[in-house]
Amino acid sequence: MSLLGIMAALPQELGSLIESMKACGEVRVQVIGRREYHIGVAFGVPCVATLARIGKVAAATTATALIHVFGVDEIVFTGVAGGVHPDVRVGDIVIGESLMQHDLDASPLFPRFEVPLLGMATFSADSALSSALASACSSFLADEHSALEARFGVHPPKVYRGMIVSGDRFVSSHAEVNALRSALPDALAVEMEGGALAQVCFEHDVPFAVVRTVSDTADADAPESFIEFLHALGGTYSSGILQRFLVARRALAP
Repeated sequence: MSLLGIMAALPQELGSLIESMKACGEVRVQVIGRREYHIGVAFGVPCVATLARIGKVAAATTATALIHVFGVDEIVFTGVAGGVHPDVRVGDIVIGESLMQHDLDASPLFPRFEVPLLGMATFSADSALSSALASACSSFLADEHSALEARFGVHPPKVYRGMIVSGDRFVSSHAEVNALRSALPDALAVEMEGGALAQVCFEHDVPFAVVRTVSDTADADAPESFIEFLHALGGTYSSGILQRFLVARRALAP
């Protein structure tokens, strides 16, 4: 079975994954660049799980280590994000079918958003990984429907698939989110790591996927909403999604 890398920026975003790995057997820990990489098995799937920490440099560094030191075959990034598209609400889940860096601007030398010398601005996630994550998300929402409906009322969470944009800034004002909507009308969510992961994986031909739970709507209320959601539900979402994803992956393995 292939080796899967699993990344998140904050401990809550990995949920109970490390505990699940320990329950399956021995977990070896290797420290590289002040990051702990947990090598073991989760729900029957060989994994290397780690906290990338926050930001594009952190994500790129961690992804590079997963690829070159541990030889992972695929990478999944899980965590929370701010909703950008007006239809996306707190509690929804976004699967990143395409990723880009909204703060990358080497113009006039290169077009805005384009990665210099690569000639592209957006990077496509692996379709099979993304579909498997989407199925896990739908299953999680269906199983937790009653609890989530009680919390979110008349707008029970949904799964969206589309563009996620990344930048080294926590977007937290109406002006910023409106600027993103204007410049990138297809963007569903904004975070701080996925675009960098996508570029690294593209350059090394490693399939990847990104799943994000919407913790806030990237406006003036974002800091409070982010903290509340992260501590109250971040782990619940990540644990539920990852468990279903890994169990299904193991079932399909030869």
